[in-house]
Amino acid sequence: MAIRNVISTLTSQGEELMGPAILLYHYPGNDILNGSLLTVESNHFCVLKSRGAILNVYETGQYPVETPQRVLTGAIQQAFYGGQSPWQYEAIYVNRAKLVIRAEGRALSREMAQLQYQVDYYIHVDSTEDALKLVQHMPYEGHFIKTDEVNTYAAPVLEQAINQVCQVTPLEQINERIHDITDLVNGHLQEFLSIYGITLNNVKVLVSPADELMKKLISLRAFGLNEEQAVRYYVAMIMAERGLITAPNMAAGIGFTVQGVVPTLSQDGLFAPPAKQV
Repeated sequence: MAIRNVISTLTSQGEELMGPAILLYHYPGNDILNGSLLTVESNHFCVLKSRGAILNVYETGQYPVETPQRVLTGAIQQAFYGGQSPWQYEAIYVNRAKLVIRAEGRALSREMAQLQYQVDYYIHVDSTEDALKLVQHMPYEGHFIKTDEVNTYAAPVLEQAINQVCQVTPLEQINERIHDITDLVNGHLQEFLSIYGITLNNVKVLVSPADELMKKLISLRAFGLNEEQAVRYYVAMIMAERGLITAPNMAAGIGFTVQGVVPTLSQDGLFAPPAKQV
């Protein structure tokens, strides 16, 4: 009688190994024998391989492993091979749940001002055919493909799509074209991920200036200030934070007077003494 050990994504403590950051899990054990039961959860696919060849792709359920040639029963395998079959079996589980991946990077505006972007995109593997594509086309190291590794493949596509719009758009108009950027990213990313059997559900893109000073100046421009006024108001805010009473004068663009007299200060302490001649 064959030994019907159960192969699944659960640990011996009943914990699920395929969390929200795991796209693919390669079962690490060598105990898959003729008669073993492959357990496939409702949000997984399972690809069974033998000596590198794909035997089958399973959806939800429990399936007995059947060797193409039943020369050795499970009991003989256990006795003579220590649990290892002379035909090496591999069970590869693919997560079919919707997963979210975050990508971050830098881009440039038309003025060559540096921008930072954040992209959240949602993916899933839709069918057994797509699970097969993933196993065949995306290599993995160890026993997992994590969402971070998917992002390694997708990051250059995202960067190219975002720069395609940003580099021809003035800095102040970047947010006005966020829908164009999102549509372009969605199209390029879906085309790229489909090679690996991955379906793209939706994309969210956020682009902002990388420099904090530029963020504040653009915020001030949004209130209707011109460039000169925005700079004055920004300096005035810094002066106010430091408790300088001349901050309102800076904002208004007028000089500071005390009873009609403009105070002056000696400049002696503002400059370094001249270097001594040797």
